[in-house]
Amino acid sequence: MRDDIRIIRSRRKTVSIRIDENLRITVRAPLRMPDGAIRAFIEERSAWIEKNLEKMRERKEEMQPEPEEVLTVEEIRALAKEAADYIPKRVSFYAEKIGVNYGRITIRNQKSRWGSCSGRGNLNFNCLLMLTPPEIIDYVVVHELCHRLEMNHSPYFWAKVECILPDYKNRRKWLKTNGEKIMHRMTTD
Repeated sequence: MRDDIRIIRSRRKTVSIRIDENLRITVRAPLRMPDGAIRAFIEERSAWIEKNLEKMRERKEEMQPEPEEVLTVEEIRALAKEAADYIPKRVSFYAEKIGVNYGRITIRNQKSRWGSCSGRGNLNFNCLLMLTPPEIIDYVVVHELCHRLEMNHSPYFWAKVECILPDYKNRRKWLKTNGEKIMHRMTTD
């Protein structure tokens, strides 16, 4: 029997097998079902388990996006210059709408963050934002400026973001869906 199968016993009457998106196998069984009966159930279905694991592996590989080319140092510098020209204008525009002030604006080339706001009100933005649509840049700018009102992600914080960008959830989803692919274009140097 496979040793990577998690068995969960509960007040149920039937046995079931589930394979999740991370290819983890879980067997749910009744509380009083003997271990031998659970092992026999898993053995009887071993062909089904292998077949479905293989299908899910293939589907996962198909869904992997084609990697985009890594950006050159020159391209990153050009993005940083473009960001240094564009983003401060958006910060100024939205800061007035939100009614907050801010400190220094820094453009960085980061591999994991789109933006940040320090306790002193200094703002950092990733130059890779210039590879996203303008509405995504605005979302990150508003997100960081709203931290000038609330330095956490409380319901109050999100309500402030929503006041400025009623469709922020769509923008946030776009960034979650596409952001990793963009971040992977950063050079490893």
